[in-house]
Amino acid sequence: MALKDFHLKQKALQLKRFLMGSAGRKKREVTNAKKPSWMMPAVSHGYYTTEAFKSPAGYEDSDSDFVVVQREQIEELELWFFGVFNARVGDGVAKYMQSHLFDKNPKESHVRAKSKETMRKAYLGARAKTRESTEDTHGVGSVSAIVIDGEKLVLANMGDYRAVVCRDGLAHQIGSRNNQSGKRHWSQRFFKGNAASTRQSKTSDLVVGAERVDPDTEFVILASSGIWEVMKNQEAVNLIKHIENPQAASECLAKEASNRMSRGSISCLVIRFD
Repeated sequence: MALKDFHLKQKALQLKRFLMGSAGRKKREVTNAKKPSWMMPAVSHGYYTTEAFKSPAGYEDSDSDFVVVQREQIEELELWFFGVFNARVGDGVAKYMQSHLFDKNPKESHVRAKSKETMRKAYLGARAKTRESTEDTHGVGSVSAIVIDGEKLVLANMGDYRAVVCRDGLAHQIGSRNNQSGKRHWSQRFFKGNAASTRQSKTSDLVVGAERVDPDTEFVILASSGIWEVMKNQEAVNLIKHIENPQAASECLAKEASNRMSRGSISCLVIRFD
């Protein structure tokens, strides 16, 4: 047998052994392996906010909102924090997340395991401080999202502020019963308020949840009450689902809400997964 033929047969045998190796071992190796960056969805965002509507009597429905966008690199993990907050909620949620998660130099495993619980505690604290400062909680709300490596989505909203996920062209509101599955873990907390009216007591509702970002997940809308009081979830999704630029999409939502004479503060942030 020629030396060249012998080497070719040896290589073929090695390849065959590699392909026919232990199926269980190969499965574990694939499961535990970190996805290369080119396999992870790219995260892009855009936001738009306007001044709150002022009634003829001079009463402002809510103070102007503000938007937070923060990116952190923790070891090999990419972490995004997004939020739309009413001014009366203030920066309490963002500060809590900063001091209790981002500033602690956490391990990747800690971020994946504790981000939802940290978000929940941040909202509970912000809600408690808001109650201490004012009895009138009408119009008070906030909504936030954490995106972990483009694979995991942690969402929270309070009051009439809302997070809506577009999945395969359909709108899904966090915490809704028909959105729950084995991959989506939601918890809903209700806190009794001092306000007597249903409209005011709704600001006590707090929803926190987490889910996987799958291939059908297209984008997320974080928006204030000024958006949701004039359009339904699916309307908002239909309006912007063909707009690839998230900045243009957020401006489109805000403009439409204004055209529909929304009386609340109009703020929205669009997160797109490509």
